[in-house]
Amino acid sequence: MKILQLCRKFPYPLKDGESIAVTYLAKAYQELGAELTLLSFNTIKHFFKIADLPATFDHYQAIHTVYLNNHPEPIGALLNLFSSKSYHISRFTTTDFHQKLSLLLQQEKFDIIQMESVYFAPYLPLIRELSTAKVVMRAHNVEFEIWERVAENTTFLPKKWYLSHLVKKLKRYEIAQLKNYDLLLAMTQKDSNYFSKLGYQGESLVTPIGLALRDYPSFQPTYEQPAISFIGSLDWVPNQEGLSWFLNEVWADLRRLFPTLEIHIAGRNTPEWIFQKAGNGVVVHGEVPNAQAFLKKYPMTIVPLFSGSGMRVKILEGMAMARIVITTTLGLEGIPAKTEKSVLIADSKEAFIEKIRIIINDKPKALKMMRAARVFIEQHYDNKMIAKNVLKTFKEVIKN
Repeated sequence: MKILQLCRKFPYPLKDGESIAVTYLAKAYQELGAELTLLSFNTIKHFFKIADLPATFDHYQAIHTVYLNNHPEPIGALLNLFSSKSYHISRFTTTDFHQKLSLLLQQEKFDIIQMESVYFAPYLPLIRELSTAKVVMRAHNVEFEIWERVAENTTFLPKKWYLSHLVKKLKRYEIAQLKNYDLLLAMTQKDSNYFSKLGYQGESLVTPIGLALRDYPSFQPTYEQPAISFIGSLDWVPNQEGLSWFLNEVWADLRRLFPTLEIHIAGRNTPEWIFQKAGNGVVVHGEVPNAQAFLKKYPMTIVPLFSGSGMRVKILEGMAMARIVITTTLGLEGIPAKTEKSVLIADSKEAFIEKIRIIINDKPKALKMMRAARVFIEQHYDNKMIAKNVLKTFKEVIKN
């Protein structure tokens, strides 16, 4: 089976959820016998020099990239107010990508074209014209839902109005494209149900993020020095919102209860305002070379999300590393972990403080949760097990 995978940013290094989700499923496809070709934007925001790829990044038979400066432009954003087109989508619609995709489709015959984002929907007419491949949309989330929640949580009224305006156009576009896919891969059952409610009537399969557990070596949990970590892409608005809330609303009271407690913050593209929060037990690392090594140092990791959709890979990574994950109800969406057994839920300042207090004061409970978290990931999120199910569905879709 020949698969062409379309990505909106180059899926390496593995320092954000999207790159991890893309890479581990692709690796599993290849290990199970599929032939993969990658066509990816290489954006100015997440630019990667292909020459620096490690030898282990060897699951593609061919890699093609198209450079993209996708920084929002004030003039373009302003002019879009007078356009019916989605500004989110238009930033990924380029002549260079169109030409590259056209050339690939004329040179090779693919069985499956897997789009890793709705941002590739503008290229569907070209795909249908030049290829007989089945088009698979892998929806990492409901894109407009992320921006709806961001707009809802925005307090500055002019910005709130502008975001709401953009969201309406993105929502219309995302819904209109649902009729154009041969198969929809949703990260969670919730997202799959929502797409059906929005009008999707085709074949669908719930396909959670899988991890190659060999990259997350099991170890005997220890709990000698309580400390908290936060790691995530810090150019993603929901992560910024959640971390800002925790530092502004929770940290001072938590620090008064536990004067030696520290929170260690790491993330790609860490903005300056986060570095300015350092002090009083807040340690800002910026981008770290190895997420697993970072997580391993601190027994607790927080994921305080109040907007966004899809599945949070940092929760899975934390649990795979036998960390105690404390997140919100929204953060845990799509992950069927048992609360109080392998993960903790907190939706308010008081709840976060209470959960952290319990873990600090109850070492046996902490160690038990750490072990349960690792077992949960082993049982539910092995990438090869997930990929087998997807490839089986691909074969059925190709026959139809």
